[in-house]
Amino acid sequence: MVEDKHIDLAKQNTYPNWTNSTIRYSDLDPNGHVNNGAINAFFEDGRVCFRNEHMLQLGDDILAGFVLVKFSVNYLAPLFFPGSVDIGTVVTRVGRSSYNLGQGIFDGEKCVATAEVVTVFIDSNTKKS
Repeated sequence: MVEDKHIDLAKQNTYPNWTNSTIRYSDLDPNGHVNNGAINAFFEDGRVCFRNEHMLQLGDDILAGFVLVKFSVNYLAPLFFPGSVDIGTVVTRVGRSSYNLGQGIFDGEKCVATAEVVTVFIDSNTKKS
């Protein structure tokens, strides 16, 4: 999904947009690792922060008008409590009615997960792109 094959989503210098999230005890699975659902929520935090910082001109409700149509995650390393993570987000493609994002979650300098996302703009009345 990353259009530019030279983009390495596991490298911190790939990302111009950053947010931070705290790991909660409730994010853990029975093995003591942060579970995949929590990691996916961290990616969501990054996307919402990105929209809030860069897409407000599209309307007051930054969550309306978008549909996530593809979300692909690579889990690279376990993540543990306590701590926090940095979530990087980069636009990798802009189309006529959609855009792609690349994302990375970092524990310090270590990339623990990457994601590739396709989001489609939809008309709020017709629900079509």
